[in-house]
Amino acid sequence: MSGTLNKVMLIGHLGDEVKMHYFEGGGSIGRFPIATNESYTNKQTGERVTNTDWHNIVVRNKAAEICEKYLSKGDKIYVEGRLKNRQWQGEDGNTRYTTEVHVQEFTFLSTKKESMANAQTNTPSQQPQVPKPSATNETAQATPPDDDLPF
Repeated sequence: MSGTLNKVMLIGHLGDEVKMHYFEGGGSIGRFPIATNESYTNKQTGERVTNTDWHNIVVRNKAAEICEKYLSKGDKIYVEGRLKNRQWQGEDGNTRYTTEVHVQEFTFLSTKKESMANAQTNTPSQQPQVPKPSATNETAQATPPDDDLPF
């Protein structure tokens, strides 16, 4: 195989609100962290251990605006994109590095608004009134709610 592949798929929970930055030309960028967990049982102690990894997520333009509108801290999301490394000069003069996931597609798996709607009605089988947008290649498209997720 002569080609290369840079692809990341994550399902996790937002660790903070979406932080937006708008540019003069009308473009925008949104940044937020998501947490993924790995759980296992320690064979020596029998104790259940959970490790959390944090990922820096970057969305652009219309997709960023959709994320800002519908997502809040704690919401569950699926993101697919590319890893990008970035470096900059810190205020202290040191060079800083970060790795980010630049999103190409995403799907909202749950939102706080959805959870509140289910809690108020106390019937989890009812469909929530919050749409679950999905974006492909930074073009936003609305999809109907789907409770038949395979995971």
